[in-house]
Amino acid sequence: MRALFIVNPQATSTTPRARHVITGAIARNVELDVAHTEYRCHALELAADAASAGYELVISLGGDGTVNEVVNGLLATPAGLSRPAFAALPGGSANVFIRALGLPGDPVEAAGAVLEALREGRQRTIGLGRISSDQDDRYFTFCAGFGWDAAVVHEVERVRQNGRRASPTLYAAMAAKLFLRGDVRDSSLRVEVPGHSPVRDLYLALVTNTTPWTYAGSVPVQPTPRSDFRLGLDGFALTQLRPTTTARLVLRMLSPRGIPPRGRGYVSWHDQESMTIHSDHPRAFQIDGEYLGHRERVNFHSIPKALRIIG
Repeated sequence: MRALFIVNPQATSTTPRARHVITGAIARNVELDVAHTEYRCHALELAADAASAGYELVISLGGDGTVNEVVNGLLATPAGLSRPAFAALPGGSANVFIRALGLPGDPVEAAGAVLEALREGRQRTIGLGRISSDQDDRYFTFCAGFGWDAAVVHEVERVRQNGRRASPTLYAAMAAKLFLRGDVRDSSLRVEVPGHSPVRDLYLALVTNTTPWTYAGSVPVQPTPRSDFRLGLDGFALTQLRPTTTARLVLRMLSPRGIPPRGRGYVSWHDQESMTIHSDHPRAFQIDGEYLGHRERVNFHSIPKALRIIG
């Protein structure tokens, strides 16, 4: 089997020694070529060309941003060519997608699990989410969000450019800062789901393709605990932003069961084929923990059985 190993050398949680060990282990099991990403969207370009180059498997080492790029590249495989299977190894600060698949958070251990699955011929097919707008047409693996969460992602990316390292503590600090400063007290969002009445005056709106939505260190954060790669999309939105209500909901998100389908201060949707989020004015928007810019309307679609996964 020919495999392409796409490595983000800037990945925050791996070392050159670990990358060397992982590369050696993989190369003993497949015919391997290694490519290091050099700029934003480079992983997307490499993955998009993988089928044409004759690769049957693409492996990535990086964070959720690298995963998102590789997945979008693979979904751009030219018609008539067999899309390579995908295996993702953790190299970022959160690695939400990889951990949601049930793989170890340690990259060396995750590589071992992927190689074991490869030797045993184990693979699975998962669904993805897809967004479309006047500026976008791309896939996401685990979440997309308007409002507070996207503003936090934007702020974290901004301070990372000044040398700060991403961490759960940094994300939590930014979330608290924006909340206390009042920057997120903007109820301009509206969610429309076919077969349901529109819901207006929302402060935050999330669309998920699996659970958890993210991690607080080792703790899964679950606003949509029924979300699953094998189902359609789930949605969650805040109808209130009072300090006591918000604190209560955050604690529920951190609990093993997550937030129930119905309750005070929020609304949720489960297993939907599509939904649309509108804003009265441009708001911060993110997919898979990557800030995309400000948007006023985004359409979301569930794409079943979109990708073959090893591991």
